[in-house]
Amino acid sequence: MKYPIAIEPGDDTHAWGVVVPDLPGCFSAADEGIDEAIENAREAIEAWIEATLDDGDAIPAATSIAAHRENPEFSGWIWAVVEVDPAILDDKAERVNITLPRRVLRRLDERARAVGQSRSGYIAQLAISAP
Repeated sequence: MKYPIAIEPGDDTHAWGVVVPDLPGCFSAADEGIDEAIENAREAIEAWIEATLDDGDAIPAATSIAAHRENPEFSGWIWAVVEVDPAILDDKAERVNITLPRRVLRRLDERARAVGQSRSGYIAQLAISAP
């Protein structure tokens, strides 16, 4: 899945700004140049998609750069495309086997029960909320 991004060039005193026109409110910035701006945009897009899915909302389809270039708001901006792994859209449950020492598993189960979750739910929540 590819999303066009609009990059406002920075300079010695201004960060590079990035907007993802197809994803309302999705933006990013970078201090170190265009490569960092593109990578930060990828992270912003992934976070935006994850939050939108968590809210139960639909993910908008990407529009072509040509369609966005007509918008005077982006006059003088640089255009690029960020590719995002479509697997982040997949919410289908998958059964997995993991191996853990019994003492770790016991601790995991205790913590899951303490917050009213199943083992799987607790592991998923840890993964989602990890920095």
